[in-house]
Amino acid sequence: MNKQGRYLGKNIPLKIYGLSEKSVTITFGTTIDHDLLDLITDFNQLLLENPFPGLMTTVPAYTTLTVFYNPLTVMLSDLPGEVCFEKVSVHLNKIARIEIEKSGVIADHLVIPVCYGDDFGPDLLTVSRANNLTEDEVTAIHTAGHYTIFMIGFVPGFAYMGGMDNRLSTPRKAVPTAKIPAGSVGIAGNQTGIYPMETPGGWQIIGRTPLNMFDVNRTQPSLLKGGDRVTFKAIDQDEFNAYVEIGI
Repeated sequence: MNKQGRYLGKNIPLKIYGLSEKSVTITFGTTIDHDLLDLITDFNQLLLENPFPGLMTTVPAYTTLTVFYNPLTVMLSDLPGEVCFEKVSVHLNKIARIEIEKSGVIADHLVIPVCYGDDFGPDLLTVSRANNLTEDEVTAIHTAGHYTIFMIGFVPGFAYMGGMDNRLSTPRKAVPTAKIPAGSVGIAGNQTGIYPMETPGGWQIIGRTPLNMFDVNRTQPSLLKGGDRVTFKAIDQDEFNAYVEIGI
């Protein structure tokens, strides 16, 4: 999709609904694809560059963007409207009519090392059996893919990635695991993702990366962000341990 000269909203009002007294959600579409990701990313960047009084933060998702704000600041602002929802909606529709010359968001390409199977990937066998593949074939297909991060969510730094080969599609676990180690790489449906910290979860765990995916002491705590591109590289346990010793 050519972004040059494109308007997000044209003359059609955005589809906005109130999520709470402190937030609204904009619905941009109903399908998960790269064009919609670009649209949401562009709008989010424009809004952050042109904030309204009281804007606190934004949360991009697959087909939506949720906008959080301080109600008191919004009500005391000179934005037109009688209530917060009206005031915020006016500003959001104004943002939608800004012409895009180029995206201000730079997508990174990261290669994530992963040790597959055994204790690091206890569900690799489950995924292979569900798809009539060998464990080596699952690893080969997973590392051959080129993935896009569509959203960060559920816990800080958890990256939901699209672009996985349908041959690996596997349902979530019927009973979630109580503790999934940080760095675990999982599959749920036609998505793959990385657990940035120890947490319960229901994804099928096929491997683990030694990289520190989330660190509050970094300028950008999450190693990954929405729009980034990811590929996976298979490593063995000795290489895994070497990464850990280095402390990356």
